[in-house]
Amino acid sequence: MAAVIVSVSMSAQAPQTGPGEQAPPAGGQPGGPPPPPRNWPAPTNLKVLPKNLTGQQVRDIMEKWEGELGGHCNTCHAADPNNVGPNGRPRLNFADDSKPEKATARLMFRMVEDINTNYVGKIDSSGMPVTCGTCHRGHVSPEPFVPAPEHEHHEGPPPSAPK
Repeated sequence: MAAVIVSVSMSAQAPQTGPGEQAPPAGGQPGGPPPPPRNWPAPTNLKVLPKNLTGQQVRDIMEKWEGELGGHCNTCHAADPNNVGPNGRPRLNFADDSKPEKATARLMFRMVEDINTNYVGKIDSSGMPVTCGTCHRGHVSPEPFVPAPEHEHHEGPPPSAPK
């Protein structure tokens, strides 16, 4: 599943420190209060995820998918050249459906849900559900499975099998 997060905006640049100097604590001035929690806008154009999710919930899901796929937000989401962020780069338009990767992600999400509901969920003690990472393992395109080479070829039953 190609990944997405709900909003990318300002990114802070860490101040440069010299040898022996200590950087100020993250979030502001030394000894100052931490920054307020980030509010993520309500998502729009949700087609496979529940429509009642908050912006934070969608962001959390997208970050999980990013890790499982090794992708980034722009894998599925198109940049909007008419909406430039403070860093001078176009922001992503999360509602836009123009990238085929986004359609693929939705299809793959439905597939994973189907596998978990109609197959894994019907096996007692089936263990962990299938996720994007089950197959992708940190790669946008899953790498082919290559079985380990057999060490020896035996004629007949394995040595431990009764004859």
